Amino acid sequence: MATAKKTAFTPKPAASITQWLCIAALVMLLDQLTKIMVMQMFTYGQSKPVTSFFNLVLAYNKGAAFSFLAAEGGWQRYLFSAIAVAAAIFIVYLLKRHAGQRLFCWALSLVLGGAIGNLIDRIAYGHVIDFLDFHVAGWHWPAFNVADSAICIGAAMFIIDELRRVNR
Repeated sequence: MATAKKTAFTPKPAASITQWLCIAALVMLLDQLTKIMVMQMFTYGQSKPVTSFFNLVLAYNKGAAFSFLAAEGGWQRYLFSAIAVAAAIFIVYLLKRHAGQRLFCWALSLVLGGAIGNLIDRIAYGHVIDFLDFHVAGWHWPAFNVADSAICIGAAMFIIDELRRVNR
């Protein structure tokens, strides 16, 4: 009985959706752990300077990015939760369909983990927990969290991925 001859080049196995979902789960876990730590260490509105341009602060955001619609009567909680669920379902579909496209799937995984992290907050508390506060000359960027950071990094990776495709 002959055995198959091994070649010097063994193709890398295609990435599976499992690895991408694990990355999303790690993002979500890191997001939730950091929020729990901040909620245990701070009271609402309390701020602690870390550097001359960065504070830790416990802030609540009932709106979307940059507190968009935060002052509304509460309906936005359900709207943003529904959007997050729909986005998560669509992202899982895209991960399954394009699991071998590394940069694209990294971006999707970061966005998925961030969306789920903030969705958990909306369901559990009715608002998103923010705690990262950067400032310059008295001007403060809106507070954000690990989930928001992952979503922004994922969005940047989408742009880089698309620019790479266009330039091929």
